[in-house]
Amino acid sequence: MLQLDPTAWQSIVQHPAMAIGLTVTAFFLAIRLQRLARGSVLLNPTLVAIVITATGLQAFGVGYDTYMRGAGFMHFLLGPAVVVLAIPLYRQTPLILSSKRLLGASLAVGLPVGIVSAVGIAWALGATTETILTLAPKGATSGISIGVSEKIGGIPVLTAVLVICTGVSGAIVGPPIMRVLGVTDHRVFGVTMGISAHGQGIAESFKLSEVAGAFAGLGMALNGVLTAMVIPISLTLLR
Repeated sequence: MLQLDPTAWQSIVQHPAMAIGLTVTAFFLAIRLQRLARGSVLLNPTLVAIVITATGLQAFGVGYDTYMRGAGFMHFLLGPAVVVLAIPLYRQTPLILSSKRLLGASLAVGLPVGIVSAVGIAWALGATTETILTLAPKGATSGISIGVSEKIGGIPVLTAVLVICTGVSGAIVGPPIMRVLGVTDHRVFGVTMGISAHGQGIAESFKLSEVAGAFAGLGMALNGVLTAMVIPISLTLLR
């Protein structure tokens, strides 16, 4: 049986093409699987792609650090992808300006509930202070929550994992809950998903309409900025 030279194999697995190819293939398969399941929210493409990618890395014996070095370009593209959200926001400017009360009410409820529920449950279960501080900013998108977690004494890496879990779970349970509650206003759907499920919520909202997607992006951004302000200030006042 032909044996692959270990040095050659290491060169292959560390090449960006392998990491990017694995990631793109995993997401493509995840989307196809969801379509075959008639759009079932339980088969969230991001969650399925994570499972496929992790399985592939394990099968090929590739470490996470090696994978991230190869997939760094795709990670870089997250920044421009967020900036692109400005386009639907600009298109929906008149509607956004006329919905200030809706946005204010949504943030007034969503922001404290996101923080207090996580912190409260952790405290009730006897979690350590470090764990509680790690959980506190998980309601914001990863780019903001990681920085807040590091600043207040949490564990940034764990916060990132919790943010992903929050986004995926929100994208799975959010739409069915909206249907049960009879939510038909695309603005309400969007801002709720953006606040509660971050980028995953935005993706689900754009499936509904551009209005929902724009409000989801705005909800995520405003909730993130306010989270970065409220948590450090609150901790300063409590100490």
